Amino acid sequence: MVDRSAGYPVSPGGHTLIDIRGPAARRPLAARPAHAVPVRDTRLPRPGPAPVPVRRAPGPPAGAASRRTVAGMAVGTPAVPGLDTVRRRLGAELFARVAGPRGAATRSRIHDTPGPRWFGPDRPIREVHGDASMFVGGLRALLLQSLHPLAMAAVAAHSGYRGDPWGRLQRTSTFLAVTTFGTAEDAERAVGRVRAVHRRVRGTTPEGEEYAASDPHLLGWVHVAEVDSFLRAHRRYGARPLDDAGYDGYVADAARVAAALGVRDPPTDQAALAARLDGYRAELRATPQAREAARFLLRHPPLPWAARPPYGVLAASAVALLPRWARDPLRLPYLPVVEGTAVRLAGHGLTRTIRWVMAPPPPPPPDR
Repeated sequence: MVDRSAGYPVSPGGHTLIDIRGPAARRPLAARPAHAVPVRDTRLPRPGPAPVPVRRAPGPPAGAASRRTVAGMAVGTPAVPGLDTVRRRLGAELFARVAGPRGAATRSRIHDTPGPRWFGPDRPIREVHGDASMFVGGLRALLLQSLHPLAMAAVAAHSGYRGDPWGRLQRTSTFLAVTTFGTAEDAERAVGRVRAVHRRVRGTTPEGEEYAASDPHLLGWVHVAEVDSFLRAHRRYGARPLDDAGYDGYVADAARVAAALGVRDPPTDQAALAARLDGYRAELRATPQAREAARFLLRHPPLPWAARPPYGVLAASAVALLPRWARDPLRLPYLPVVEGTAVRLAGHGLTRTIRWVMAPPPPPPPDR
């Protein structure tokens, strides 16, 4: 939960800025050799893990997707008068919340600047971070991260999550977007800014324990809690869930960013991720600051009343993904029957709606 918002425009996980160009732009390409990433018809060196094609869990045949729009509505469904106007307005409002006033320019720089990237178009990290499930995963990550008393103390004293929650969201979403989709040069610059901020963030908890945001062990907790949350949210609510090999690839991709930020020996597959999370369990507890953060995030979000019902679905979906050992200290409910039925259905409805409002308009029909 150490703040990565170092002066550049998630979520709670709302990373729509990351890949707003629609599912067609997110569709992974064929695997390419490790030394090559196509950028505007040029093959350039790509650092990072050897490419593995994004592998998805079994689902409908490939042709089925082509018969539907990105909104999940069958082609040929009669248009509802004014519906597209409503969609565009909601999409613009959501994008402005997540990306900030300069979001369009930032998005263009991230996606359109030529140059080598840390991750090619076939990498799993692009599939996960480009999906609306990040809204759910981001909120879960914040709740889980708050259980480390040193991380929570650093956030409470230095992040401004209460005074400027939308600014923090915008800066964090841009960091994720730049490191996932941007050029290697931009990614390295973003990481450098975060590390510079971390070097200045240090202090003492109310219990007298010293903390430093640049501590590799503390950074490791923030990383594994975040990656576990994004992965679990995508597995449940992603438009195209991956198989286990794909999620192992996602953990390996995320490890590259973590190592650049100063995490020592970050996990590179799901088994190592689970083991690392389990290794932190003895250090976790819910401080008064953590419970206050949970109340702020879940009960008193800085939103107009009209937005509270969908946010309530988001909050319930995030809590439902937390393990029991993380909920009890934060005094969060555990309702397995309701969570497995109503909450899950509502979460799918919410993420599909987000994809719909953020989708670009369909291309015009070809001239005949």
